[in-house]
This record gives sequence, structure tokens and C-alpha cells, in this order.
Amino acid sequence: MSVGHDHGHDDAHGHDHAEHDHEHSGSWWGRVRHAVTPHSHDVNDAIQTAEESSREGIRTAWIGLAGMMATAVAQVVIVWLSGSIALLADTIHNIGHAATTIPLILAFRLGRRAPTARYPFGFRRAEDLVGLLISGVIAASIALIVWESIDALLNPREMTHLGWVLAAGIVGFAGNEAVAVYRIRTGRKIGSAALIAEGQHARADGYTSLAVVVGAIGVLLGFERADAIAGLLIAVAITGVLVNSLRIIVRRLMDGIEPGTLEALRHAAADSPGVREVTEVRARWTGHRMEADATVVVDADLDVGAAHRIAERVEDDMRAVRHNLDHVSVHVHSSSHEHLTPAHL
Repeated sequence: MSVGHDHGHDDAHGHDHAEHDHEHSGSWWGRVRHAVTPHSHDVNDAIQTAEESSREGIRTAWIGLAGMMATAVAQVVIVWLSGSIALLADTIHNIGHAATTIPLILAFRLGRRAPTARYPFGFRRAEDLVGLLISGVIAASIALIVWESIDALLNPREMTHLGWVLAAGIVGFAGNEAVAVYRIRTGRKIGSAALIAEGQHARADGYTSLAVVVGAIGVLLGFERADAIAGLLIAVAITGVLVNSLRIIVRRLMDGIEPGTLEALRHAAADSPGVREVTEVRARWTGHRMEADATVVVDADLDVGAAHRIAERVEDDMRAVRHNLDHVSVHVHSSSHEHLTPAHL
């Protein structure tokens, strides 16, 4: 005997934003901060619905894209004036990074589509596939930077407008670090590995801009190959970012989860009233949302209705420890080890 239920839990934990009005309507600066900054009721509150988290991810991606494009345009002009290889490397990386933002936005939108007969689990894994695309773009930018840097080492080029190069490096660091902080914070808040990877990518862009500054200072001190060496150092730094980003993305694609997640879910299920034992708990990421299933044991003399109510409580308790958890399936067994009822919630 089995019971199937659809409770529409994706929206069950929504919250009223009316209480935020007093924070953001008082001044123009408050309204600007509200538009560009992730916010919550308190520091421990996470975005809980798939719709909210997708909107937050898309908004963060667009704002980050605007910041990176403004930085890249300024750098293109200075590269043309100065002939700096390190700044060229930094600019190439920034432009490539900006280009990967569009597929990320499309992946967030695609993940909001309803499941179909061909894709019954939905389209949220598109986000992780975009993570692979981002990694490919990073790898291509590394190859181009190394090529240009080696050529500059073998054939030193005169570098001019060093003051502008220094200014571009400093501005590039500040702009990219701001984008990095914003994207990483939102990525962690909604659980998006791809958005966190994009934030780490932006942070690497900032550090490479500092390498541009170091290269320009070296040229000012009379070491003409300092700029090319800085370009190679940039390539090494970006390679480190690539490895770290791939580690996260591949783990998600292989259904890997972070340490402690299963233990937290198991404890939540075990502490739920009426549960005598938890025999199995599984969880995995699908894009920036999670899904899980648990098998619990209850008293043998319970009827189907009582067992179902226990399963509902288990689901709620598991959601309480992981706010981005969707599609929880709780399987209930009797203590006599005879199958009582699977309650798919």
C-alpha cells in the first residue's frame, strides 16, 4: 500500500518582504543598497525557495557582468596605448570572464522550467554544465596568456604610459574584488557552485590586476621583461583558480556533497517524533538546490495515516537544517521490518 502526495513545498517556506520596507525606502542610498545587495531577515536566514534563489542568482550575475565590462573597456583602451603584455593578459581574462556570465544567466532561467517527460528531474543541472563551460574558457585564456607572455620574453616590447597601466591595475583589482565578494556571497547563500566559481574567477582577476601593477613597477625600475614575467605569474594564478573550480563542479556532477550534510539530515530525521530508527539518508545537488530521501522505522502498530504524519514531520525537520532542500522523499518501514508505506512527499 502506498500514498503519494504533492504539497508544493517549493513555495511553502516563502516569507513576507513587507518588513524590509522601512530599511530601504528612507533614502536613495538605502534603495540602491536594496537593489544590488543580497538581504535577509537576519544573518542566519537563507533563501528558501527555488524561485527566490534563481532570481537572486540572475540579479547577481547581471550586476557582476556590468562591473566587469566597465573594467574591461577601460583596460582595452590602456592596452592599446601602452602595449603592456600583463595588462593585455588581464584584459583577455576579464573579457572571457564576462562572456561566460551570459550562459550562467541562461542556466538559471532554464533551471526554473518545469520537468518534462524527457527530463523528469528538471533542468537544474544545466547550471553545473555551464560551470564546465566556464572552466573551458578559463583554460583557453591561460593558453593565450602564456603564448603572449613567452613571445614578450623572447622579443621584449617597449612599454609606454606606465602611469595609466598602474592606474588600470589598481582599478581592475578594486572592481573585480567587489564583483567577487558579491558573487561568492550570493553563491554560498543560494548554494550555487557555478556562481561561487564565477566569484572565485573574479577574485583571480583582481589578483592578476595586482600582478599588472608589479610588472609596471618593474619596468619603471629598468627591468624590461618584468611585464612579461608578470603575465606568466597571472597564468599560474588563474590555473589555481581553474583547478579549484573544477573540483567543485565535478563533485556536483558526480552527486557529491559537502562533509557534514548527511549527518545533519540524519540527525534531523532521527530526532523527529515517532521515528525509532533511520536506516538510510541520501542527498545530492541539482544545480543550486538539493534533493534527498530517507528511510525511517516506526512502531509496527501504527496505521497508514499516523505513519504518513510522521513522514511529513521528518520532511519538515530535514528542511529546517537545509533551507535549499527540495523534493524530499521519506520511506516509512515498520519496526517488524515489513514494508508499511512509502510516503513520497
